[in-house]
Amino acid sequence: MTMIPVAFDALPEFDAPSREDSSLAVAAALFRSFGDPARLTIVSHLALGEHNVRDLTGHLGLAQSTVSAHLRCLLECGMVTVRVQGRSSMYSLKADAQILDLLSAAERLLAVTGNAVTLCPRYGPIANLNAQSQAQL
Repeated sequence: MTMIPVAFDALPEFDAPSREDSSLAVAAALFRSFGDPARLTIVSHLALGEHNVRDLTGHLGLAQSTVSAHLRCLLECGMVTVRVQGRSSMYSLKADAQILDLLSAAERLLAVTGNAVTLCPRYGPIANLNAQSQAQL
């Protein structure tokens, strides 16, 4: 999969999705799987080792249902694995080295851009606050 942009005049017609379009859709889904601060926090805790929902709930201060929903998302996206231990489910990162490499690359990119993404009117924190304010009205 390549995510390197091509010249606009070299783009194929978009009658049917091309293989490249499919690859980009998969890459976008990958980034969406990490697109929630709670999921990133869960991933950072799982980078330290296995955790169950109860442990993560205590660390994050979130409701058990919320943590479980985020873990389910990460599990369905193939980012975590689960094993049963007694009455508990233990979660761990599936491809921990690659996930940590991706997150490290993101930190380097944010350092280079000066965290300019925080000013993004669509995805930055201010946009999230505006969306929450609108929802409360």
